[in-house]
Amino acid sequence: MSKAVITLETLSCPSCLKKIESAVKGLIGIDQNSVRGVFNVNKIRIDFDEKTLAIEDIEKVIEDLGYPVIKSKVKAA
Repeated sequence: MSKAVITLETLSCPSCLKKIESAVKGLIGIDQNSVRGVFNVNKIRIDFDEKTLAIEDIEKVIEDLGYPVIKSKVKAA
């Protein structure tokens, strides 16, 4: 598993964060228990399997919901 921290341009409300968390948890290759949004700093922490899912795929799901990604930082576990 790899660990990622995705920084979003903005999060306007906690329900937006829940919407993003739900969408990301639905992806194959995501450790569902690892998905943690931090509302006050516009970040989402995720553990995922890079053999199954690319960080770009995760970013696209988030951006398709209308939340621009500023940057992602991936660290191999």
